[in-house]
Amino acid sequence: MRRFWHRLSGLSIVCNLSNQARLPHKLRTMPAPLLLTLYQPDIPQNTGTLLRLCACLDVPAAIVEPAGFPVSDRHFRRSGMDYLDEVTIARHDSFAAFEDWRRAEGRRLVLLTTKAATAHTAFTFLPGDVLMLGRESAGVPDAVQEIADARVRVPMKASMRSLNVAIAGALVLGEALRQVGWLESGVLA
Repeated sequence: MRRFWHRLSGLSIVCNLSNQARLPHKLRTMPAPLLLTLYQPDIPQNTGTLLRLCACLDVPAAIVEPAGFPVSDRHFRRSGMDYLDEVTIARHDSFAAFEDWRRAEGRRLVLLTTKAATAHTAFTFLPGDVLMLGRESAGVPDAVQEIADARVRVPMKASMRSLNVAIAGALVLGEALRQVGWLESGVLA
């Protein structure tokens, strides 16, 4: 398997070049319908789990740095296992670098937050949406909340504070992929 790294304007991208070769020709140029973004993740096991999810669903991921752990951390590698070789990961040096990239791409930022009024199941996801998960310890700053084009939450029992970030990410990503037709596209077996 060949991989390449690209660094430009505060952005690093790791791509597995073998993924595209396995797709039917028609789909090789099909852009990924969504991007799962982790804002300054604190817990390597959650990050590894979410990257494994992205690998299994063929969805690219992004990490807005700084992360609360080194990427080479053994827990991060253990959670992601060999699946990390199957996911495209963009790393942004800062939220400002991420936001510059997102605006240039014209993509909508959908923030997953317990503070949202709209349930993820009542929201209409669109191809190109960027789904952002906040830090496990603190979510995202108010400034990021204000920049988000939309905010969604996973409905849950009122007496509970929050779900694990990896579980919330999986629930919302699954619903978003269903809505944009990715699950029926033939890319996934």
